[in-house]
Amino acid sequence: MFNPQKATGEWQTLDARHHLHSFTDPTLIESEGSRIIVRAEGSTVWDNDGREILDCMAGLWCVNIGYGRRELSDAAAAQMALLPYYNNHFQSASPPMIELAARLAGLTPDTINHFAFANSGSEANDAIARLARQFWQLQGRVTKRTIISRTMAYHGSTVMGSALGGMPHMHAMDGGVSNEVVHIAHPHWYLYGEGLSRDEFGLKAARALEDKILELGAENVCAFIGEPVQGAGGVIDPPSTYWPEIQRICKQYDILLIADEVICGFGRTGSWFGSQTLGIQPDFMPMAKGLSSGYLPVAAVGIHDRVYNVLADGGHLAHGYTYSGHPVACAVALANIDIIENEGLVARVRDDIGPYFMAALDKLVDSSPIVGERRGIGMMAALQLVKNKDTRELPTLTDNASIFCRDYCYNEGLIVRAVGPSIVLSPPLIYTHAEVDQTVDILGRALDATAKKLGV
Repeated sequence: MFNPQKATGEWQTLDARHHLHSFTDPTLIESEGSRIIVRAEGSTVWDNDGREILDCMAGLWCVNIGYGRRELSDAAAAQMALLPYYNNHFQSASPPMIELAARLAGLTPDTINHFAFANSGSEANDAIARLARQFWQLQGRVTKRTIISRTMAYHGSTVMGSALGGMPHMHAMDGGVSNEVVHIAHPHWYLYGEGLSRDEFGLKAARALEDKILELGAENVCAFIGEPVQGAGGVIDPPSTYWPEIQRICKQYDILLIADEVICGFGRTGSWFGSQTLGIQPDFMPMAKGLSSGYLPVAAVGIHDRVYNVLADGGHLAHGYTYSGHPVACAVALANIDIIENEGLVARVRDDIGPYFMAALDKLVDSSPIVGERRGIGMMAALQLVKNKDTRELPTLTDNASIFCRDYCYNEGLIVRAVGPSIVLSPPLIYTHAEVDQTVDILGRALDATAKKLGV
């Protein structure tokens, strides 16, 4: 057992001495110390000094039902006592993994009826890369191996996940762009659609996929992967013309379509999945995060019937993980889905808290001289920071605007995220109107302070 009584400085010293943080400069941990979060309830977390902080990022886009839900800890304890672990290799299964697969089949599009389990969105996308290539290989089309993704995409941080993603700083870490993964531009109208309407730009951005397919040769292209709304890249919500054109192109050139639902799934966009909100009909659907609301690591890959039928005819499947379909994680995921259903959280995002959240953020676009646009849908949003609204001039790296704004919010008791020159928000689906008001109040003051820093 850990000792919960340590002083914050003791935790920070121990942390700096032994722990390598994700997506963090180690020198910051050594010089400034880490934030020690010790408990949480609803949409709020508390640090080791008893400070209350409103979490407008739901952890990492994942705590959809909020913190402290006893139903999930009870489900974990009950399953832990009954069957704490068994694998799904070699014809084995446990009731929770079977029930979860069946439950997901009832929530996803009608053509998605089989599921492979993993432990994270990164692993789910790794699995898809293998399964998609096997799909073509089993049909004798062995050259169809290249996967097309987008700049500013995020599909995980494993070797394949980071290659599929479009984050330059991640590629720089290990030169991790595979020669069988290529990228086209992401569909951010505000930055790249000058002179075009949103609908015109959506078609132009989608047709970059067709250009890339023709450049590579359709016989060499395996799949296109995209988040319905790009999350970690800055909540890039595409124009309404974008996904229909992407689907037309994939169908015309016989390319598999992967809709990465790791962030968009389980109610965040006002439907169970972002694919349903945006009318996407995918061949593969990776999902994680909201599947268990982050309470335990679990992920799944939804597989279209036409893909499953080919894979099933191919015989032995040489893929899987030790913890695939872990019975405790699956039991928690089932309890999580129960809460989302029983409390009507999907409809709540669509009809109540989502519209209220977006309308409140829109007021910041009107009131702040440094907010150029509000992006987003449901309970995921971003505010684009600018130095000049008329010219859409962006802050520079040396301006440090989004980091300054993020840190101001944290010091005032609000967690948001900085992505490039944007502030990103993704609160729990249980967020209240009062919590939205509190968020906008703090964020408004942070934007005022940032504008002053920029001299705007």
